[in-house]
Amino acid sequence: MSTDIRTSRAMRWGVFLLLVVAGLFYVKWYPYYGRAFDAAAKHSIGGSILMGDATAAPPASWDAALGYALAYGKAIWKAMILGLLLGSGLQALLPASAVHRALGRRTFGSTLMGGLMGIPGMMCTCCAAPVVVGLRKHSAAPGPSVAFWLSNTMLNPATLVFTGFVLGWHWSLFRIVLSIPLVLGLGWLANRVAGHGDAVVAQPPAPEAESRSFADIGKRWLQIFTGMTLRLIPEYLVIVLLLGAARAWMFPAIGPGIGDEWFWVLAFALAGMLFVIPTAGEVPIVQAMLALGIGVAPAAALLMTLPPVSLPSLAMLGRSLPVKLLATIAVAVVAFGVLAGTLATLLQMR
Repeated sequence: MSTDIRTSRAMRWGVFLLLVVAGLFYVKWYPYYGRAFDAAAKHSIGGSILMGDATAAPPASWDAALGYALAYGKAIWKAMILGLLLGSGLQALLPASAVHRALGRRTFGSTLMGGLMGIPGMMCTCCAAPVVVGLRKHSAAPGPSVAFWLSNTMLNPATLVFTGFVLGWHWSLFRIVLSIPLVLGLGWLANRVAGHGDAVVAQPPAPEAESRSFADIGKRWLQIFTGMTLRLIPEYLVIVLLLGAARAWMFPAIGPGIGDEWFWVLAFALAGMLFVIPTAGEVPIVQAMLALGIGVAPAAALLMTLPPVSLPSLAMLGRSLPVKLLATIAVAVVAFGVLAGTLATLLQMR
């Protein structure tokens, strides 16, 4: 490899790593650092984005749809732009062979690596989706890609800290104990469900063209970013609007009438899997619902199913992961929610 090629590769890696560190510091790490002190002092990180201080979500309407979309968009827009920049920058700047070596194998070690790489990202499920798209374009295997996607939300250090200060540290421990098998178990399962016919990673990537100028690289980055944005965001916005309008149907009037019965646990686990929230949005939602008197079982189900996936994020990955795999993940997340509700009842958590 010539000196010019080595220099070009080092510079491309440098630009990408600078984007990762500076972007996450500005969007995630620094804001959450300050928010942790607020959580410790106030035992709250704000109101429930689902319904505010009310006992029920607003009736289905255009105002309800738009109101939720605006509140949600205000919370996540910076992270979504960063996710698109990282997902496109990964493809434009990094050699596909490097991603393939780290995350292209269908082994537990590669899946574990994907899970560990997702933890510092602390993205919500939708903002992490563009990065998963980029990983898959660069031949990451299904297991590591899924583990990366899920660990962003379920093993998010900031959310675990918020959970401890707001709901109690026993809830943080409860979530960690269930999240580790969720992240790694579904990553392991993803490699089996996708099968060896998975076209995206069936063959190692071809050697990259190392001689591109930075002007060409920048142009390609812009093209990829624009293409990802136009492909992912419109359908994402439509589904967010529909979910915002459907809140009243998905989450009925909240109160003591919602107990620990199995049908409530299943209903809330399913609703939590489908609904979309910003990072750590599950914490004030569960806090508000417990204060209104719902059972601990449906609250635990929501804590485990609201963050990892949503209908919009599943749709965003529809071209990057097999539909059968995405359906399996959705069902498994609901199952983990039911398990969480059952365990919370047995452990008499409050």
